[in-house]
Amino acid sequence: MGFAPDITERLARARADLRMGVPVVLDGGALVLSAETLDAVRLADLRTLGGQAVLAVTGRRAETLKARAYDQDIARIILPPDASLHWVRAVADPADDLRAPMKGPLQTAREGSADLHRAAIAMVKAARLLPAALVLPLDDAAGFAAQNNLTLVPADAALDTGLSPLNPIISARLPLDVSEAGRLHIFRPDDGAEEHYAVEIGQPDRSKPVLSRLHSACFTGDLLGSLKCDCGPQLRGALAQMGTEGAGVLLYLNQEGRGIGLANKMRAYSLQDQGFDTVEANHRLGFEDDERDFRIGAEILKRMGFSAVRLLTNNPAKVAKMEHCGITVTERVPLKVGHNPHNHAYLATKAAKSGHLL
Repeated sequence: MGFAPDITERLARARADLRMGVPVVLDGGALVLSAETLDAVRLADLRTLGGQAVLAVTGRRAETLKARAYDQDIARIILPPDASLHWVRAVADPADDLRAPMKGPLQTAREGSADLHRAAIAMVKAARLLPAALVLPLDDAAGFAAQNNLTLVPADAALDTGLSPLNPIISARLPLDVSEAGRLHIFRPDDGAEEHYAVEIGQPDRSKPVLSRLHSACFTGDLLGSLKCDCGPQLRGALAQMGTEGAGVLLYLNQEGRGIGLANKMRAYSLQDQGFDTVEANHRLGFEDDERDFRIGAEILKRMGFSAVRLLTNNPAKVAKMEHCGITVTERVPLKVGHNPHNHAYLATKAAKSGHLL
C-alpha cells in the first residue's frame, strides 16, 4: 500500500518538526535538534541519553566564534556538561555577539566524519532556521525513532542538492496596472516548499528572447515600501517596462532574504544596525552571501516554453546561472531604480562584494 510517506515527504515532515522544536533522526546514527527552537526540557532529556552532543555550526559562523572549522565548511562545538539553553542560543545566534563576545572556550571535535552534521545543518537551513543544530550520536537510530515516534530520514537525502520537480498548478487572467493583458501562473514544488509565481504580460513569442526578471520575494520592500533595499522599485520598474513593451515574464520566487527567510533577514537587519554590512551580517548568522537557488527560475521558464531571455538584472551572477541552467541570455537589461539615502551603503556593498553593476 502506498500510504506511507516517501523520502521527499519525510524530509518535508522533518523540516516542519524542526521548526516546531521536535527532534528528527538521521538514519546514519544521529539525533538532531534545531538550536533555534530547542527548549530547556528537550535539552535536559538530551543529557539523559549519554554520549557526546555537539553544536554543529557553519564555517561562516565558526569564523565569528573563533571556533576551529572542519574542512572550512562546518564546526562541531562540543556541548559543555553545564551548557544551558542560553549558551546554546548565544552560540547559534549572533544577536548579542558585540555585547557579550566571549562564549567561553569553545572546544571542537575534529576527528571522524562530519557528514551527519552537514546533513543536520542542511535540514535546519531548509527549514529557514538559524544554521545551527545539536547533534547526538545514536547506536540504533531506527529503533530510537520508532520508540519516540520521531521522523527518520537518510542523511544522504538531506544533503541532496537536486532541484525538486515543479508542477504548474493553475494560471488565470490577471489585469494589472501596467497591462490589462496580465496572467498569473502558480508553480508548486514536490518537496512541500513554498510555491513560486510567474507573471506573464501580453503574449510573449516563445520562439524569441522574452524580457524577463527573476525577482526574489521581499516582504519589506515589495509590500511595505522599505527604503533599506531597492527591491520594491525593481519589482514595479520591471513590470512597468514589460507593460510598455507589451510582453514579458516576471518570475516571483519565494526566496526571501536571498534565500534565508524573513526571520533571518530581520536578524541580518538587526546586525546591520550594529554596524555590519549586508554580507558581513549574513556571514555572522552562518549563511553565505546568497543562498538562493536560481535553478527554480530557469525551470519555470522552460516549463512555460521559453529558452532565451533578455534578463532585467544588475547582477551578472544571475546571467551566468541562467546560462548554466540552459537558458540563453541574449541581453542583460539594466534595472537601476530605487536609490535613496537609506540604502546607499547597502547598494555600495552589493556592488563591491557581490559584483552588482550599479
